[in-house]
Amino acid sequence: MTPPATAAVALRGVSRTYGTGPAAVRAVDRVDLDFRRGTWTAVMGPSGSGKSTLLHCAAGLERVDAGQVLLGDTDIGTAGDAELTALRRERIGFVFQSFNLLGALTAEQNVALPLRLAGRRPSRSEVRAVLAAVGLADRARHRPRELSGGQQQRVAIARAMVTRPDVLFADEPTGALDSTTARTVLGLLRAVVDGGQTIVMVTHDPAAAAHADGVVFLRDGRVVDRLAGASARDVADRLVTLER
Repeated sequence: MTPPATAAVALRGVSRTYGTGPAAVRAVDRVDLDFRRGTWTAVMGPSGSGKSTLLHCAAGLERVDAGQVLLGDTDIGTAGDAELTALRRERIGFVFQSFNLLGALTAEQNVALPLRLAGRRPSRSEVRAVLAAVGLADRARHRPRELSGGQQQRVAIARAMVTRPDVLFADEPTGALDSTTARTVLGLLRAVVDGGQTIVMVTHDPAAAAHADGVVFLRDGRVVDRLAGASARDVADRLVTLER
């Protein structure tokens, strides 16, 4: 198991159950898992395997029923609501498949929003530098409806990056994109990791997973396999065996 000092996020015996009694579903079942600093991990599995729930628990978006979620040395599970909100705002970035941009705000205003919510007054140059990093320096004044799907996703990534979070979580970041745009977004994420960032990504796409440093496979809420440096074919073949 990875030593805690090298883990950006560590899960220790984490479980998450929905419902009670006979109808209860354990979406995540006693998972022990480390996500190392400066790496990109893809989380995959059949539908209903618990991958999105795992991501939400690791990012502090959902409380766990048992176990620990450690963000560095911070136990997310023991954090109060105010502390947890601050952690999500300052140390965690989250990229949603649906982008979740505010339609009334421009690209630069959407990117600046997390900083403003943290009580900061970001400079225009600071925000535009992040937009430039995702190739959108010339779209700063555009609103989401004036941007393509790929451009909106890049704004969402810039918004998640602007606080320089410890970890960037991405839930199906290419799921709503065409293949060409998806490759652009995956190339951007690769550059982010190569710059020292940590990324944890849920995806159903073997081609997307092949861009990551490693792949974790779930089934019935449990980690059942891992691959490192795998090709898209390797990932696809492993998924087929899990779905049998």
